[in-house]
Amino acid sequence: MLQANIAANAPMTEKTTPLLNVDKVTLRYKTPNLLITATENVSFSVAQSDRFVLLGPSGCGKSTLLKAIGGYMTPTTGRIEIKGQSVKKPGADRMMVFQEFDQLLPWKTVLENVMFPLTTARRLPRSEAEAIARDYIEKVKLTRAVDTYPHMLSGGMKQRVAIARGMAMQPDILLMDEPFAALDALTRRQMQDELLQLWEDTRFTVIFVTHSIAEAIKISNRILLLSPHPGRVKAEVRDVETVRDDPAAAAKLEQEIHHMLFAEQGHRE
Repeated sequence: MLQANIAANAPMTEKTTPLLNVDKVTLRYKTPNLLITATENVSFSVAQSDRFVLLGPSGCGKSTLLKAIGGYMTPTTGRIEIKGQSVKKPGADRMMVFQEFDQLLPWKTVLENVMFPLTTARRLPRSEAEAIARDYIEKVKLTRAVDTYPHMLSGGMKQRVAIARGMAMQPDILLMDEPFAALDALTRRQMQDELLQLWEDTRFTVIFVTHSIAEAIKISNRILLLSPHPGRVKAEVRDVETVRDDPAAAAKLEQEIHHMLFAEQGHRE
């Protein structure tokens, strides 16, 4: 069986034009008293249908980097390109799913929440938007909850709605910022399994931020390891799926990643 391999400081070179290219990106932002460098000289590329995870300790800039890919932040230096075009602002080709449960509109039902960007951003007729929304609500197993309001849903159900809303827009890339971090352990594992099943059904491209090594191994085919503040590329782990069903190999890979991320700094996950 092939084993996952770790390439230190070596972003993957795509054989074809990548869907996303991040080239030597440094991200800085100001607070009232400080100029913060979130990432420094980060480069990587993402291919169509990748399950690409940005993994690192708190403060390594992974969420900031995701926001820059989403177009909500401009790189201080470097370039971010989607299909060869520079990212300048948010767009329907990139949809974000956040950790917070309050990302849904509380006065709208599940169906209306999923329809909302279809009717506003894509300006589809209501009948067409409803058909698409119902299809993705079914994919995330919430058909019985179409007329339910967010306050009546569990945390896991709210995240399913957020995923369905993002997927319904059929973006080039789904951006997920620690979407399962606030869930209890059992629900989190269930959501990981459901995300993988949804990927098997639709083969969408996802960039997923997490600080959990186990979660990264569970859902990814590639993992980019970022150093503690400021975030720099330490390594890229490829072919992750080759160890997922082998508990011993997965445990060994988790130990290797943990050592690379934390041993030198004395941090713990």
